[in-house]
Amino acid sequence: MPGHILIIEDNPANLELMTYLLKAFSHIVLTAHDGEEGIELARRDLLDLIICDVHLPGADGYEVARRLKAHPALCHIPLIAVTALAMVGDRSKVLAAGFDGYIPKPIMPESFVTQIESFLRPSLVGKRRTVDRAPVKSSAPLRPAAAIRIVALDDLPYHGQLLRRMLEPYGYDVGMAETIEQALAAASSRVPDVIIADLHLGKGLDLDFLRKVRTIPELKYVPFIFIASSLLAPADRVEALAAGATRFLTRPIEPLLLIAEIDSVIAAKEDR
Repeated sequence: MPGHILIIEDNPANLELMTYLLKAFSHIVLTAHDGEEGIELARRDLLDLIICDVHLPGADGYEVARRLKAHPALCHIPLIAVTALAMVGDRSKVLAAGFDGYIPKPIMPESFVTQIESFLRPSLVGKRRTVDRAPVKSSAPLRPAAAIRIVALDDLPYHGQLLRRMLEPYGYDVGMAETIEQALAAASSRVPDVIIADLHLGKGLDLDFLRKVRTIPELKYVPFIFIASSLLAPADRVEALAAGATRFLTRPIEPLLLIAEIDSVIAAKEDR
């Protein structure tokens, strides 16, 4: 049974990262971009937990905590602060304001969901899925993550930031590009172990990058992973794989499962 979680955060990148990670573990997520909107959503919906940034426009996190904890129907909902505050005494100040917990920024993808789920009722926490860094049997041992280079193409900066935050804590070398030309230049200057690209650059299906990659001899056999929205047409997957993609994944993606896919395609290539 998933938890119903409200995130109150005005930074788009942080909001998308937290939403992405929680949805990857099947939780239902509502979002608000300021304190007033968050308080209104909390009054209107049945929630199991609220995540709130401390520094918000208008009503800040402290005001949100004061008003929620003063409301008889909302005061029981766990309220978790996320903040970049790092001074001595900041944690005590946050807890004294009414927050039930505290998670510092930057958000760490590998531990964020576990931290949040520790405040949920056990019935709302799904069975934890674990993935070894060697998800497939291979005659060739995988290299350490630090030796694995990835070139990723996405024209939305938030997606790029999210991908880096998912992979770099595990030691992967991620080079982001926002245009096909940038991605081709990065991949050609130093051949990557894996190429990752969003399927929809701008409007519509875009296979041009994959087709160009496959015409370059040194990139022809580099594993290529497409990532797309879960709201895509079924035919897109078929067309992308037929064009030469190695894998086709849909958002949201649990970080450890993405790592498993990356290691899997590398192992398969090294077994050839």
